[in-house]
Amino acid sequence: MVEKITPPFTESTAQAKVKMAEDAWNTRDPEIVVKGYTKDSNWRNRTEFFTGHDEIKAFLRRKWEKEKEYHLMKELWCYTGNRISVRFEYEWFDAETGQWMRTHGNEHWEFDDEGLMRRRDMSANDYPIQESERRYR
Repeated sequence: MVEKITPPFTESTAQAKVKMAEDAWNTRDPEIVVKGYTKDSNWRNRTEFFTGHDEIKAFLRRKWEKEKEYHLMKELWCYTGNRISVRFEYEWFDAETGQWMRTHGNEHWEFDDEGLMRRRDMSANDYPIQESERRYR
């Protein structure tokens, strides 16, 4: 059984929460990922805004349909109370263009009292890389 991590966060629990999110996203399974979010979770992902499990799952399906061989690294940036900010980097193969890509960005998270993420605000930039430049596999 996985231990439930709830706010207020300490450095140790914030680190654990980040690792749990990284592991869930690296499954590339929307059903697993969505378990960490409230049923009415609000997201901003780049220029998209959406709310709730159904919209999150639809977004993730679209994302991983395009972003093949996705592999993510998240790093705790800061935390306080019920909020965590992370920097992240991930690599993926663009199924449409045949180009390897790396994405860098930041996320700001807000959690409810049960430790589920109720708000996710993400900004990122993509750039092309050569397969030989990959850092994550």
